[in-house]
Amino acid sequence: MTESAPTPSVRDAEGVAGAEGRRPRWPVAVFDLDGTLADTIGLIVASYQHAFRTVVGREEDEAVIRSWIGRPLIQAFADHSPEHADALYATYLRWNTDNTERLIAGFDGAREVLADLRAAGVRVAVATSKRTESARQAMAILGLDEHVEVLVAMEDTERHKPDPTPLLLALERLRHSDPADAVYVGDAVVDVLAGKAAGMSTVAVTWGAGVRDALDGIRPTEVVTTTAQLRDVLLPAG
Repeated sequence: MTESAPTPSVRDAEGVAGAEGRRPRWPVAVFDLDGTLADTIGLIVASYQHAFRTVVGREEDEAVIRSWIGRPLIQAFADHSPEHADALYATYLRWNTDNTERLIAGFDGAREVLADLRAAGVRVAVATSKRTESARQAMAILGLDEHVEVLVAMEDTERHKPDPTPLLLALERLRHSDPADAVYVGDAVVDVLAGKAAGMSTVAVTWGAGVRDALDGIRPTEVVTTTAQLRDVLLPAG
């Protein structure tokens, strides 16, 4: 895979209208970031490949890399190449930071979904395995930050998805005590598993890194294929 691509803006076009007349299905919605709200999959894969080429002199299979998305970087590198993990991690971070603005994109309608949720009184948080700095950079570039009340990033917890700790911390920071009355939205199997382990409802989106059959196999509360469908699930009409 090459490291360059046309500068993107938004992808997977699917319009999202206003939230008038819609009642939230859940009063709290927590979102994954990569592959759910931010189209960073190409950036992530390119960053991994750059790190592997630079440090070990070869690329890794893209399907393998995509299966790591949702896990903390250092954990993925340590499991794959423990002897090179620190160098891979540092190389990845430098290249990723330098190329985020060029390669990141928003999913068409995702920001509007967040805006509609906030307008309807829903509390909105992000729980991600990205580092805080990287997550804030991505959210600011895409204009998501103004709609998100709470961010839980990699440094905030010792345990990470599929462990529910990051999601439960997001609820704690929102001062919401009932996971059963909240939903976690993500694109990967680890997202659904984390949401279930937290006692939350789960919505799997199919436009990210996850494989549809694998997502269906772990039985999320809902599976959606467009941001318009996501809006309808979170803010049903009537």
